[in-house]
Amino acid sequence: MSGFILAIDQGTTSSRAIVFDAEQAIVGIGQKEFPQHFPKSGWVEHDLEDIWGTVVDTCRDAIADAGIAASDIAAIGITNQRETVALWDRRTGEPACHAIVWQDRRTADFCDSLKAKGHEPEFTEKTGLLLDPYFSGTKVTWALDNVDGLRARAEAGEIAFGTIDTFLIWRLTGGARHVTDATNAARTLIYNIAENRWDDGLLEILRIPSSILPDVLDCAADFGTAKAEIFGAEIPVYGVAGDQQAATIGQACFEPGMFKSTYGTGCFALLNTGTDRVVSGNRMLTTIAYRLGGETTYALEGSIFMAGASVQWLRDGLGLIESAAESGTMAEKADPEQDVYLVPAFVGLGAPHWDANARGALFGLTRGTGPNEIAKATLEAVCYQTRDLLEAMHRDWDAPDHTSTTLRVDGGMVASDWTMQCLADMLDAPVDRPVVKETTALGAAWLAGSHAGVWPGRDGFAKTWALETTFTPKMDEAERARKYDGWLDAVRRTLSTA
Repeated sequence: MSGFILAIDQGTTSSRAIVFDAEQAIVGIGQKEFPQHFPKSGWVEHDLEDIWGTVVDTCRDAIADAGIAASDIAAIGITNQRETVALWDRRTGEPACHAIVWQDRRTADFCDSLKAKGHEPEFTEKTGLLLDPYFSGTKVTWALDNVDGLRARAEAGEIAFGTIDTFLIWRLTGGARHVTDATNAARTLIYNIAENRWDDGLLEILRIPSSILPDVLDCAADFGTAKAEIFGAEIPVYGVAGDQQAATIGQACFEPGMFKSTYGTGCFALLNTGTDRVVSGNRMLTTIAYRLGGETTYALEGSIFMAGASVQWLRDGLGLIESAAESGTMAEKADPEQDVYLVPAFVGLGAPHWDANARGALFGLTRGTGPNEIAKATLEAVCYQTRDLLEAMHRDWDAPDHTSTTLRVDGGMVASDWTMQCLADMLDAPVDRPVVKETTALGAAWLAGSHAGVWPGRDGFAKTWALETTFTPKMDEAERARKYDGWLDAVRRTLSTA
């Protein structure tokens, strides 16, 4: 059997497809952006047909770019933007409404009402999550209550729910399979991560009928077979993981105590805690890192909503740059005497604050502040927020050797040497950038390839991880403390309770 694996990486702003060969090298790529819809302030939606169309197109492009036939592909792995809600007609596959994206904040008041009723401890105990609009469950409830006729159709068994992986598998298999994996299920607010099942009590609180739910499988499993008419041959889907868990796998963070942080639209840091389901006292998330062979590995996760999206704001909102790569060059030119802080709470603040009503702000502006200083503040904000996350994680789970922790990084922002050096300086810890930076797609590919028997197992795969560059701290401790204290003050001023 051929060792070629097709990885579908369905993200928040674009769909990508990558073909890997038997040596895990990239041999074909396709990528397409798709429109973002903002019908109201704080609302973010996607057209599911845009997502499906770009996934099919990019897969075909990647196969053509690799110069192979679809029949040469041993398996498909899927990784996806998590928490985004898809609802569709079981008979026709037609979307019931736009997808409600993980960034969407429309259910903030609903979450507040559930907290006021005292429900958050039960949700946190069972799911490891907090009551926040970020997660899927309250978005499902909103759609059932606000899309005309949808609740009645759902209760009649006519509607299917899933995260984006589930919708793609449904379409790829011609409606034959309604399934998801444990990592995506763990982000819905209705999946009990201790018992690995949908939770009837949480479904009742959110008034979600169980008939709309997919079956939950391991991350490496038989998810069905893509129909031949889509790519030119039948191809089994053997791997699925939410994007951050897929990156954790792609970074070979298989041992307890290993960290990874992905810098894409948002920033997401995961700490592998092994079989320990650590309950956070610092508003981190307890989540499933992966489930393989029926065995669940857990993680602590910190979620930052705006990372690369803040750089997009520099480009599209302010017009300060034409490409993301310019931000690092501008930061290098910024006046080092100016302490400008951007708190990028454009869609609220994630961990460790979880303030859905906070909004972005710039502090420290003077008449001498210009585009370079704002670009620098934007990149520094990502580094400060990463420190927020890792310090909270260490308070929750103090691994004996955490002082020597190295952070493995991936995502579009890690191409910036300036940003990675700033990150190492602010964390006072080494930052490792791998040779293969497409670790999210690589993780999905490994799940599929290992299940197909054409790629190595876990230990063999871990040995293939290769380092490109290590960034080591260079900043004076007093300067690090001074800058971070300024950041903490800026955040305090931004919180909605300030």
